[in-house]
Formats: sequence, C-alpha cells, structure tokens
Amino acid sequence: MNPLLLIPLIISFATTFILTKLWIPIAHKIGIVGKDMNKPGNPKVAELGGIPLLGGILGGILSYVGINTFILNQIHINYALFAFLNTVLIIAFIGFVDDILGWKIGLKQWQKPLLTIPAAIPMMVSNLGKTTISIFETIDLGILYPLIIVPIGIVGASNGFNMLAGYNGLEAGMGIIIISTMSIIAYYTGNSWISMIGLIIVLSLIAFIYFNWYPAKIFPGNAFTYMIGAIIACMAILGNMEKLALFLYIPYYMDFILGSRSKMKIEAFGKVNEDGTLDKPYEKICDVCHLMIVIIKKIKGKVYEKDVTISILTFEIILSIIGIKLYI
Repeated sequence: MNPLLLIPLIISFATTFILTKLWIPIAHKIGIVGKDMNKPGNPKVAELGGIPLLGGILGGILSYVGINTFILNQIHINYALFAFLNTVLIIAFIGFVDDILGWKIGLKQWQKPLLTIPAAIPMMVSNLGKTTISIFETIDLGILYPLIIVPIGIVGASNGFNMLAGYNGLEAGMGIIIISTMSIIAYYTGNSWISMIGLIIVLSLIAFIYFNWYPAKIFPGNAFTYMIGAIIACMAILGNMEKLALFLYIPYYMDFILGSRSKMKIEAFGKVNEDGTLDKPYEKICDVCHLMIVIIKKIKGKVYEKDVTISILTFEIILSIIGIKLYI
C-alpha cells in the first residue's frame, strides 16, 4: 500500500470526528435534538449525525481523487468515483429532507422509496459495474442491469438500511461491519480502489461511533442511514459483489418480515423500565430488536439497550465471517 493513501483515511477520520464534536453543542443550542426513547426520562440527544459524516466522507474521497490524479496517475478511476460521490450527495440530501420534514409533516412509507430513486441516476447513466450477476446462476442482463438492477439495488439498500435502527451504535456498527467485509472482498478480488473507498467510509464511521455509542451524544438520522445503504449498494455494483451484499442484508430481510406483521407501523424502541432495562413493547414480535429483547431476556433475565445493539452486531459479524469464507 502506498503510504500516501493513508492521507485520505486520516482526513476522513479526523474530519468526521471534529465536525461531529462541533455539531453536537450547536444542535442542542438551535434545538435540533431528539428523544432517546430507550432510556428512562428520554434524554435529548443531538440529531442529524449524517451531516458531519458526509463531511468526512467527502474529505476522504476527494483527497483520494487528488492523489489518483496528480500522483498515482490513475485518472480512469475518477469517473467511477465521481458517479459514486454524486449518488452519495443526492441520497444524503434526500435523507436530510426526510429528517426535517419527517418531524413536522411526516413522510409516508411509500413516499420514501420514490424519493430515493433520483440518487440512483448517476450510477445508472455511468453504466458502471458488470452486467452479469451471479446469485443462483450467472446471467448477463445487458442494458437491463444499469436501467433496472442498479436503481433497485440503491433504492432497496438505502431504504432497507434505514429500517434496522433506533439503538445507540446500531446503525454505525452495522455500517462498519458490512462495509469492512465488502472492502476485504474487494481487495481480495483485485479491486483495491473499491477497497480504498470502503476504508475511507469505515474510518469515518469509526470516528462517528465514538459519539454514537451508548450513551449516545448524537443520533445518525435518515441522511446517515440512506447514505450508508446507498454506499453499500454502490460498492456491490462497482465490485460485482451483489451476492455478498444480499447475504449481509439478512438481518434487514428479517426486520422487514417481522415488521410486515404490523404493516410497518410500529417503532423499534423497547418498553423502558425505571431501572433502564427493556421489555418487549408489543404482544407480537414485529422487529428484530424486539426479537433480541425476548431472546436476551430468556438468557440473562434483564435486557439493556447496549445488549440489543451488541447482539445484532454479533449476528452480523457471524454473517460477515461466513461471507468472507464463501468468497475466499
């Protein structure tokens, strides 16, 4: 690895860390805060964590573009990098709008996937990735790949990643695990530049989770979740890792299936007791987080918010290990 490539990693981590630290008191001062629903008293926590994360990602990717252009002479990679960045920027803006309007007006569930479709356009018109996909068997989709599979992948991944959320450290932790796994596979399959993109994102997420881990000082928000989901889809498209991405999304399929029992009308939060423990909030199990509450309570007797997060992240790590072994 060229030592110069450490620069984008340092920039992504440092920028996210500094911007997040600066944003937290500003958010409290101007009233951009939300209730932490899994704690007694529902303390107020800074919102819109996706904004400082975006700053770190942009800083890291753009510095990588600069190194490619002026030092490594890998300008051919920049075309894909700018398509990737356009998708990230559009999806982050859409998530930001959802964060703002969601508080006051409320976006319906069917509206959210439609709003994320424009974010797929840069990747569609760039015609990046291989048109052959291998899930159960290898199929060459030709022009149908950029026109149909790419938007379905980006819209599905961004909205899916937004579903499994609401617990301190959960969204950032899932992003770290999934993107790290895809980065390892990208490097192993000879796509080191895609691996570099993943490392830049992971370093930004590590900086963010420092503030988002229990007890959280900042929430991710929809700009964060839409953005990370879209990044996962873009990495899968660029690195021909669709099968791996589908496999790593198993917890999200589970959440969708459980959530459909309530027609997606329930929240993932637990029922908070005075001592800070959590109970299942509904008679039915309608969310993966609620399922984990039931399982952990049977094992330990008491369940805390951090237990739920760690259990889901552990499950995702197991899936990641299996996914790596299947590829390597």
